[in-house]
Amino acid sequence: MSQASSPVTVRRLLGLARAEGRSLSAGIFFLLLSSGMALVFPQALRFIIDEALGARNQAFIDRAALGLIAVFAVQAGADALRYSFFTNAGERIVTRLRHDLFASLVAQEVAFFDEHKTGELTSRLTADTQVLQHAVSNNIATALRCGAQAAGGLALLLYTSPLLTLLMLAIVPPVVVATVLFGRRIRQTSRRVQAALAEANGVADEVLSGIRTVRAFAAERHEVERYRHCLERAFAVARERSRLSTAYVASTSFAGLAAAAVVLWYGSRLMLRGELSMGGLTSFLVYSTLVSMALSGLTDLWADLMRASGCAERVFEMLDRQPSMPSSGGERLRELQGQVRFQAVRFAYPARPDVPVLHDVDLALQPGEVVAIVGPSGAGKSTIAGLLTRMYDPESGRVLLDGKELRSLDPEWLRQRIGTVAQEPLLFASSIADNIRYGRMDASDAELEAAARAANAHEFISRFPEGYRTLVGERGVQLSGGQKQRIAIARAVLKDPRLLVLDEATSALDAESEHLVQEALERLMKGRTTLIIAHRLSTVIGADRVVVLEGGRVVQSGDHSTLMGQEGLYRRLVERQFVAA
Repeated sequence: MSQASSPVTVRRLLGLARAEGRSLSAGIFFLLLSSGMALVFPQALRFIIDEALGARNQAFIDRAALGLIAVFAVQAGADALRYSFFTNAGERIVTRLRHDLFASLVAQEVAFFDEHKTGELTSRLTADTQVLQHAVSNNIATALRCGAQAAGGLALLLYTSPLLTLLMLAIVPPVVVATVLFGRRIRQTSRRVQAALAEANGVADEVLSGIRTVRAFAAERHEVERYRHCLERAFAVARERSRLSTAYVASTSFAGLAAAAVVLWYGSRLMLRGELSMGGLTSFLVYSTLVSMALSGLTDLWADLMRASGCAERVFEMLDRQPSMPSSGGERLRELQGQVRFQAVRFAYPARPDVPVLHDVDLALQPGEVVAIVGPSGAGKSTIAGLLTRMYDPESGRVLLDGKELRSLDPEWLRQRIGTVAQEPLLFASSIADNIRYGRMDASDAELEAAARAANAHEFISRFPEGYRTLVGERGVQLSGGQKQRIAIARAVLKDPRLLVLDEATSALDAESEHLVQEALERLMKGRTTLIIAHRLSTVIGADRVVVLEGGRVVQSGDHSTLMGQEGLYRRLVERQFVAA
C-alpha cells in the first residue's frame, strides 16, 4: 500500500463506524465516565497520604476507602457498558461489511473468478474482515479511553508539578518518531502476511473441495507438503512482522520506564527540598504510570491500525471493483422467439488473451431448432455456450438474440430465459427440493414434483426416506451421476426457458442412466431453441443440424446424414467413436 493511500484507507476504516453512531456514542459516554473515575484514584491516594495519614484520623481513612470503593463500582459498571456497546457495534459493522463484500464479489464477471482462487476470496470475507472489526470497534474504544486518560492525566500532572511534567514529556518526541517509522514497516509486512495466508487458504480450499481426486491419486502427502510450503512462506513474513513489533514494543516500553525512573529521581530531589509532598510525588508517579500506559496503548493501537490498513486495502479493493460486465441492467424483450446468431465472433479468455479460442465464427439457430456442436477438445464448443449465456463477451463480432445484440440486453433477464444442463452439474449442499427450486424460487411443491417427473427423477427421489427433503451433500456427492443430471434437468424444466444449452449433458453416464437422461432431455427440448455440445453420437443424431468446429472455426454444417456422406472431420469423429465402441 502506498504511503499516499494510507491516510485515505485509515479514514475509510474509521468511516465504517459512522453507521453505528448511536451505539458508539453511548459507548463513548461510558468510556469517558470510566476514564474519569480512573483519574480519581491518584488524587484520593494523595489525599490519604498527605491528609488522613498525616492527621492520623481513622474516620478520615474509612471515609476515603468507602469513597474509593464507590468510585471503583461506578468505573466497573461504566467499563461493562462501554464494552457491550462497542462490541455489539463491531459485530454489526463486520456483518454489514461481509454482506457488502459478498454482494460485490457475486456481482463480478466470470473472468474475475478465472483469475482469483476461491480460498483467496473467502479469506477476504473471513480473516480480513475480522481484523477490520477489531480495528473499528475495540481499537476505537481503546484509543478513546487511552486518549482521555492521557489528556486528563497530563492536565493533572501539570497541576501537581509543571517541572516534572515537562521533564517526563521530553521522552514523547522520540516515541512518536519510532511509532511512525515502525508503523509504516509493520503495515507493509502485514499486507504480505495476509497475501500469504490467502494463498494458503486457496490451496486448502482447492484440496478439500477436490479431496476425491486427491485420494484417487494418493496425493495426500504431496498436497500436505504444498500446504506446508504456503504456511512456511506466511510464517516467514509473520516472523518478520513479529520482530518489528518486538523491537517497537521494547523501545517504547524502555522509553516509558526510563521516563518513570527520571521522574522518580527528580521528584525525590524536589521532595527533599520541600517543594513536593510525599502524597504529591506518589500521585504524580501513579499519574505518570497511567499516562505512560495510555500512550503505550495508543502506540500499540497505531501498530494495530497499520496492520488493519493492510487488510483494509484488500477488502476495499474488492468492494470498489466495478465488474467489466454488469449483472443486471439493459433492455428486456417483450416476446422472445429464440433466434440466435453469431456474426464473425472472435474470442480469447481474459486470463489467456494471447491464446485465441474462436476465429470469425458465424452460426445461426432458428426458433425451436436443435443444433449440435461437435469437434475435438479445445475446438471452442463450450466457449460458444459461454458466449450465448453471456458469461463472456466476444472480443469482436456480435452475438444476437432475436436481432438484438446481447450486450444491449439485461443479463439477468437473459439468463432467466436460458436453461443450462452441464456435464457435471453443480448441486448445492441442501435438499433435493431446494436444488430443483433453484430454477424458480417461488415454485410450489406441485410444480416441483411435476418438474421432477418430467426429468425422470421423481421415482428415485421417492425411494429416499426423506424424499424431496433428502440432503445431497456438498456438490451433490451423495447422488450418482445420473441422479444429479436428472435433478439438473428438473431444475431446467421448472425454469421453463426459451433457450436451452446442453453442455455434454450425457457424456459421463452409463447406458441406463443415459437412456433416462436422454428421454428427459427430449421432453425438455420440445419447442425450445436448443444448443447441444456433445461427443456422443446418440445426442447428436437427432439434431436438426450439426455444426463441426475445429481450431475455433466452423468447418462443416448440416444434418447427420448429409455430413456422413461427406469426407470430413465429422465422419472421422463418428468412425473413431464406432471403433472405440
